[in-house]
Amino acid sequence: MTDSYNPSMDDFASMFEESAGAATLQEGKVVPATVISNNGDFIVLDIGLKTEGRIPSKEFMLEAKQPEPGDIVEVYLDRIENLMGEAVLSRDKARREESWITLEDSHNKEEPVKGAIVGRVKGGFTVDLGGVNAFLPGSQVDIRPVRDVGPLMNEVQPFAILKMDRARGNVVVSRRAILEESRAEQRAEIVGDMKEGDTREGVVKNITDYGAFVDLGGIDGLLHVTDMSWKRVNHPSQVVNVGDTVKVQIIKINPDTQRISLGMKQLDADPWDDIEAKYTIGTRMSGQVTNITDYGAFVELEDGVEGLIHVSEISWTKKNVHPGKIVSTSQEVLVEVLDVDSDKRRISLGLKQTQDNPWSAFMAEHPVGTDIEGEVRGITEFGIFVGLGPDLDGMVHINDISWEQSGEEAIQAFNKGDQVTARVLDVDMEKERISLGIKQVGGDPIADNGSVKRGAIVTCTVTEVASGGIEVEFGEPAVKAFIRRSDLSRDRTEQRPERFAVGEKVDAKVTQVDKSSRRISVSIKALEISEEQEAVAQYGSADSGASLGDILGAALATGGDEVAKVAEVTEAEEKPAKKKATKKKKEAEGDDG
Repeated sequence: MTDSYNPSMDDFASMFEESAGAATLQEGKVVPATVISNNGDFIVLDIGLKTEGRIPSKEFMLEAKQPEPGDIVEVYLDRIENLMGEAVLSRDKARREESWITLEDSHNKEEPVKGAIVGRVKGGFTVDLGGVNAFLPGSQVDIRPVRDVGPLMNEVQPFAILKMDRARGNVVVSRRAILEESRAEQRAEIVGDMKEGDTREGVVKNITDYGAFVDLGGIDGLLHVTDMSWKRVNHPSQVVNVGDTVKVQIIKINPDTQRISLGMKQLDADPWDDIEAKYTIGTRMSGQVTNITDYGAFVELEDGVEGLIHVSEISWTKKNVHPGKIVSTSQEVLVEVLDVDSDKRRISLGLKQTQDNPWSAFMAEHPVGTDIEGEVRGITEFGIFVGLGPDLDGMVHINDISWEQSGEEAIQAFNKGDQVTARVLDVDMEKERISLGIKQVGGDPIADNGSVKRGAIVTCTVTEVASGGIEVEFGEPAVKAFIRRSDLSRDRTEQRPERFAVGEKVDAKVTQVDKSSRRISVSIKALEISEEQEAVAQYGSADSGASLGDILGAALATGGDEVAKVAEVTEAEEKPAKKKATKKKKEAEGDDG
């Protein structure tokens, strides 16, 4: 008879403990395990169950030492039992879980973690944080861009956790944050030992367009380009180079940002002290052109002292030209001090003042009234510009072109390039203007003609017959005048322009001369009245008892034909006068009766 299996009470107790121990184990958790053996390829471990688990020895390569039988190690329980009845264990996963716990704790406490840069990926690098791979963005490697990351690879160093997501397995770290924090602590300590006005030595670390950064022993200060030298500096590289040891003065410390402003020129005397005593107005000196702009040229008079030649003070004659076409950079020029403003640190200079004033020279050589020849350089609606040399122009106003024609008509006869003779009428040196006249060269026919005066009797030649009168000229030089229809004769029936012919000679009297408007009025009628009045005054009148026959007799006795004409007119005018006298006489006799 075969013996049957009857488990003892000890067996039941052992089975109960195993089932209770299995119940405490959970898949996906880290559990302690005892090393049973290590054959070089696998390490056999006991996790408290009848079944054992195996882990490849390579998973323990990162350990300080290889585990030995009897050692207790933490392992990750993937499965309690597989098809072969073995527990599925992992040391790598256990270390990763340990790392996540440590990382979360450090992240919550905002503490740095240790890691090493192990690889390069798109946009940054991979960092091993003791079993957890993290991403290090390229911008977070260092405070300044790093060209070569090679020296930093595989070096254990601290990192700050910026962001982590355990569910997705993402961790973002920063090396820069650690450096900035360390640097801030150093800066605070170093800045605490500094004060404004201190003189320090430093090494130039970097140069930009606006200045240079100087290392003062753990903290950088900015040496701005304007504080490098009292003289003009176009680029910091003109004064310092990377690696130079320089002596600087601390100008300003910002306690909030801990930024330090440095200066080099402050260690030297300010050349603008007592500047007005050194550069008095009117002083002439040489300087070098350092910069040219649209509004003028800067000239260095000494180190740190520059003056400006405004574009209006560069040339007497070239007004609308860029300063760069007259002077050039680095050129030595002779200038005159025009003004000094020490408060604004400005000196106004003049270049043209050191040269002869062409307007004064012209006036000395060509005083007012001198005739000069020149070429027509330009024609405008208000006059003609005449070249008087390589740099000077004079202007003939439209009213100074012709005596006879209007300005609009006279200017039509001129073209650019014509040679003309003109008279100097005025030179205004303040306004830099020369006034010329073309019509004045030939003289003023009105002023030069002695017969052109009011009351003169002139013999005129008819030059044109019009419906409103006749145009005539007289004298030497000839001047023109117009006799209106109403002035052609005293007799209305004779006030007909067509009774005159071109070329015919007529006598007339000058009745008005207006030199400003160039108008001369002559009248035949006025001459007739004037002759009549002269005859009446000489030989008597009807009111004085003389008869027309008496006047004619006296006139005939003189043999004057002109007087006879006046007598005829007088007789015609005397008839109404006699009738009036007779009427008065009859009225008087009637009253007596």
